[in-house]
Amino acid sequence: MSRKVDSVKDINDSKETWRLAVRIMDVWSVVNNKGIKHLEMIVMDSLGDRIQVLIRHDHLLKWKEVIKENMTCIINNGSVYNNDFQWKVCDHSKKIVFLGGTTMKAIELQNIPPKGYFFKDFGEILQGKCKTNRLKDIIGAVSEINHIQSNTPGKKVVVSVVLKDLKGNCINCNLWEIYGSKFLAYYNDPKNNGAIVILLIHAMVKDGQVSNAWSGSKLLINEDIPEIQDFMSKLPTNEQKEKPTQSAKSLSNWSGGSQYSSVERFVHNAKCMSLSQFCKIKHETLCVTVATTLKFVVSKYGWFYYGCTRCSSKAPNPEKAYEYSCGQKVEQPIPRYKIEIYVSNGESKYRFVFWDSECAAILGMTAEFMHNSMVENGEDDSMVYPDELEMLLNKKMAFRVKVQPTFSQASVWKLCDDEAFVKEIENDYIVEDNQSKTEYAKLVPNKENLETSAQTLSASGENDPESIILMTPAKDVVIADKGEEVDFEASGATQLSGTKPSKKLKIEPSS
Repeated sequence: MSRKVDSVKDINDSKETWRLAVRIMDVWSVVNNKGIKHLEMIVMDSLGDRIQVLIRHDHLLKWKEVIKENMTCIINNGSVYNNDFQWKVCDHSKKIVFLGGTTMKAIELQNIPPKGYFFKDFGEILQGKCKTNRLKDIIGAVSEINHIQSNTPGKKVVVSVVLKDLKGNCINCNLWEIYGSKFLAYYNDPKNNGAIVILLIHAMVKDGQVSNAWSGSKLLINEDIPEIQDFMSKLPTNEQKEKPTQSAKSLSNWSGGSQYSSVERFVHNAKCMSLSQFCKIKHETLCVTVATTLKFVVSKYGWFYYGCTRCSSKAPNPEKAYEYSCGQKVEQPIPRYKIEIYVSNGESKYRFVFWDSECAAILGMTAEFMHNSMVENGEDDSMVYPDELEMLLNKKMAFRVKVQPTFSQASVWKLCDDEAFVKEIENDYIVEDNQSKTEYAKLVPNKENLETSAQTLSASGENDPESIILMTPAKDVVIADKGEEVDFEASGATQLSGTKPSKKLKIEPSS
């Protein structure tokens, strides 16, 4: 006697002997911060109900060649847990994890709807009518390219575009790394003319803008599928023929065609000196040096502070809502990295302050995600430094810093741990006297192009209001223009990075 098929909507943790007749809607791989890979997928039954499924790394060999996107199948047995994914693809409160005893049989099931998309309305995004921990499908025509950041040491490729729907609503969309590179390859191909319609599957939606996630998102550009062709056909005839333009801002920010090398841009307008010379500096000075991270400096503030979800401002009170100078009213401030680390070079040692974007880029996760993970694991002491932070130590890097002798510290503006890059800085620019080989590096005409990776604070602890902030996928790595900085402990301020669109700009993805 065969076991009856269960409905997806009925799945709970009361048993493991579930039998499901489903279509595999989507499959993607995820690599965590320790380099361990697993699979995730979304399955849907004949009633249109969906649930997220996880296949652990120790079961990959068994399933990776069997599972095919859009196939229909019968799945037997699986553990059921709460849906605790940081970013959820569907609304089901549970998730399924494959067991050693899970079986799956491919079978033609005509009663299950074909693969489709669940598009989020732009109007609802702009009005904040969407759950911030959900991944949504987005479709729109590119009306303008706001910002292009090329792949240089210490930076990720990111392209910020304005997407417009058929009702005329516009939102910012940020495409990071391979997604941004794919868009640029299509845009720069002379064979591709006319309108560009993109479909971003499993997009992060936050603060009225969207971005690809680090894992699971898929980008389709003008592809021959019904959804994109139907959208294209409904555009006004003149818009169908027009290729989106690049704003003056994006042209000035794109350093891809610059005659200056990445090293020359890194040392631009800074004094290059060894760490041993820092103690001789009497005034705030922008410097470039090479050093190795040694150990944490444990201050009374710990390894993070609470700040605005959009800009770098410190929250006056993490328990209360507050409207920041960027115009964002935040009900619940989020943790942002501020980590003090001793760095060394030979016998010399100095205290460096690392900010949110630099830490998130190295660690591959936001301070918010790390803090929440600690709490979920029963650790509520904010002074405990998570083991994951050890990834910041024992790294030889080139640093661009603002040395603040009054506080015997240096605030990190940019960093790079690429071995060849660091070696070139060390050999060609750093010398053991009071003058660097290039006391002031070659001036590059476009200053914005050179300073994009720095974070800045005023005496009140807030970002330069003219800064452009790129919000990334969870990993949430944020890159911002920097101006002058002050010491946070001395001024009572604290710093970080955030997300906002073009003058409102950009999101980075989440794992």
